[in-house]
Amino acid sequence: MRRKPSGAVGAFAGWTTRRWLRVGVAATLVVLAVLGSLGGWAMWRTSQITTSLVDRRSPALIESMRVEAALVNQETGVRGYGLSGQRDFLQPYAQGVAGEQAALKRLRPLLGDDGRARADLAEVERLAGTWQERIAHPVATASPEEAATVAAARADEGKTSFDSLRRAMARQQAHLDQERTTATRQLRQAVTLRNWMFAVIAVVIVLVAGLVFEGLRRGVTGPLGMLGSAAREVAQGRFDRSLDGTGPADLRRLASDLESMRLRLVAELRFSEEARGLLDEQAEDLKRSNTELEQFAYVASHDLQEPLRKVSSFTQLLQRRYGGQLDEKADQYIAFAVDGANRMQNLINDLLAFSRVGRVHNEQRTVDLEEVLSTTVDDLSVSVEETGAEITHDALPTVLGDATQLGMLLRNLLSNAIKFRHPDRPPRIHIGATGTDGTWEFVVSDNGIGIEPEFQEKVFVIFQRLHTREAYPGTGIGLAMCKKVVEFHGGTIGIDPDHRPGTRVVFTLPALSALTAATAVPDRETQS
Repeated sequence: MRRKPSGAVGAFAGWTTRRWLRVGVAATLVVLAVLGSLGGWAMWRTSQITTSLVDRRSPALIESMRVEAALVNQETGVRGYGLSGQRDFLQPYAQGVAGEQAALKRLRPLLGDDGRARADLAEVERLAGTWQERIAHPVATASPEEAATVAAARADEGKTSFDSLRRAMARQQAHLDQERTTATRQLRQAVTLRNWMFAVIAVVIVLVAGLVFEGLRRGVTGPLGMLGSAAREVAQGRFDRSLDGTGPADLRRLASDLESMRLRLVAELRFSEEARGLLDEQAEDLKRSNTELEQFAYVASHDLQEPLRKVSSFTQLLQRRYGGQLDEKADQYIAFAVDGANRMQNLINDLLAFSRVGRVHNEQRTVDLEEVLSTTVDDLSVSVEETGAEITHDALPTVLGDATQLGMLLRNLLSNAIKFRHPDRPPRIHIGATGTDGTWEFVVSDNGIGIEPEFQEKVFVIFQRLHTREAYPGTGIGLAMCKKVVEFHGGTIGIDPDHRPGTRVVFTLPALSALTAATAVPDRETQS
């Protein structure tokens, strides 16, 4: 007894391949989204620190050093002018003032919201302003004669003020350098974190890919491969091979359906074997019946026709010898007897010909329909001459079949076209042939009285007549024999309902080869 799965296993047992794939894809997307978010954050963090270091910290330190250099140029120029009284020494001072203003203008935006850096800058600007106001400006604006006196009077104050300014700038630069160093360290940490993050993402992606591959192998390709292998064994004839399914629920259902189909095939095969045995028995019975039918045909063609010919001969002899010597009723009765014997003989001959189609005449060989038609027209030459019929035809192909049966086919179709001619016009009969897709389509068209649409299927049934014997003599077997000949050769036959006036019989025969159909000679018309 199979143990029923319990707990989580039982809950997953009903999951189909689609559900497993949906859940797997969703979980994979969640994992990839989380890893992508972490990777994006690491990239953003690295970019932020790099931007801060490149666009703020380093440029701020550089600009601070430029401010210091500009102030040093100012102090050098003022001191030189105070000692020498020469205004050439004021050129570095003027350049230093311009450089200081430009550097401060660039430095202020770089500090942003950094409170300590702004406080350091404010202190530097305050001390620089005090030194410029107390020392640099008075000396620089004094005349050359007074410059030395002013400089000497303020030398100690200037040194003290500028030393304080130097210390403030040193503190500012130390703080800025410390912040740049911290940013550099954070950048290295962020790059390391980013690299580790990408490595982890790569490992997780590889693991996810491996899990997906293994899951597909175990859940889909593996079960499908085993099921396909078992199905191929069954297809090769091992019908006792059971088709067991594993994996998701839909694959198990598929295996169950295939197993049910295998069991049905086994049952059908067993039934077919039994039916084959019955068919073999029926074939033997049919063979025996055909033998008896051939014996009957021999009896009908010899023993049965012999007394019939005797009756016909004596009634005809009676008619010739005593015709006109008896009363009118006797002459009528003798005529009825002669006509009945003749019709009976014709009917027996037609039935024998009908029964021999596919049984007696069955010599399959290449048949030139041109020769068959020529022979058939010669056989009907008397009827053609009496009725003034005109028979034309396209180039007819060579087909595989029995020449005798194909001659019977053409003879019946042509004789019908002549027999059922229109009383007001001579018969005009045309035989056409068209080769398409390995098949020859033949049409036998005439301008006779035609066949009404409701009777176009009925005319191919044996003994079915549309007219009285007095109007059109015959046994009603001709078109039925045509149908039997065409179907024996693997073709079809019918009446074209759209042809007017007259009748067009359309029948098909298999082509001898595809080359025959492709290289058919152009149509030509001959007249008999």
